[in-house]
Amino acid sequence: MPYVDLQDYVNAARCGGVVALPTDTVWGVAVNPEYSSILYELKQRSREKSLILLGASPADLWPYVTLDANQWQTITTQHWPGQLTLVVPTSQKVPLAMHPTTPDTIGVRVPDHPVARQLLALTGPLATTSANLSGQPNLMSVEQVLDQFPQVYGLETGALQALLGRDAALPVPSGLPSTVARWQSQRWEVLRQGTVYL
Repeated sequence: MPYVDLQDYVNAARCGGVVALPTDTVWGVAVNPEYSSILYELKQRSREKSLILLGASPADLWPYVTLDANQWQTITTQHWPGQLTLVVPTSQKVPLAMHPTTPDTIGVRVPDHPVARQLLALTGPLATTSANLSGQPNLMSVEQVLDQFPQVYGLETGALQALLGRDAALPVPSGLPSTVARWQSQRWEVLRQGTVYL
């Protein structure tokens, strides 16, 4: 898809279109969770690999989780927004297409990227994955994402910058993976060590 304006981007994301989303780690592709199967087809991704649910705030993600708030509020207060993905028990609100082989858990995160959070506040939580064909290098700009995936909706760099204000610099993804931790036996177990240490 060509670049679109902000309203068309938000409408696309809400209605099953795939959008290019900047995050603090890498550029991602994102979709309304109900349409998660599109991302697997787009990326040629194994359905054994669950998607991640990104939200603008922890409160936006709570309806998708059954873990008691006091069991994860401390860790989210310390590390969100940030490069920490939490694998938590899921509610019925999460479509099975997001996590077909792990139906009882889902990875959730609030990214430390002000543009991403502004966009997610407008679209609602989105199912996401890195913007690349499976097994290929990550794409590090909106231009690269739209070159690789012409059917994806994107915002021009100027439109992304406008969300921050004139004087703020547009954050560049680190290229580093998030830490992944799973709630297991009443504690957090690190599955993948990234930039956040628990």
